[in-house]
Amino acid sequence: MSTYNEIDAHDLSVMLNTKSLLLVDVRNDDEVARGVIEHAVHIPLAMLPVQYESLNKAETIVFYCHSGVRSAHAAAFAASKGCKHVYNLAGGVLAWARAGYPFVQINAQSK
Repeated sequence: MSTYNEIDAHDLSVMLNTKSLLLVDVRNDDEVARGVIEHAVHIPLAMLPVQYESLNKAETIVFYCHSGVRSAHAAAFAASKGCKHVYNLAGGVLAWARAGYPFVQINAQSK
């Protein structure tokens, strides 16, 4: 059975600087409006089943949400669909912020 791995904020920070990956924010629009992790794409959890085919092109995918619960569901879903290197950010943006890492406004990102 396909599965995913949990990573912490530090590991994600390292991965963002050393690997090519797809970072997916599965939070709701109002949450994303407060800021995202740089280079993230926004796919609300409810839309993931409709948009998951675009994920199969990525070698490594990291999902995150507010606390890590919704993104764990997203990671399990992606892994069940055959995505190979799937990760969930344990603790979500709460853990990212607690570790002192920055957020950007979604309109400030290049897509």
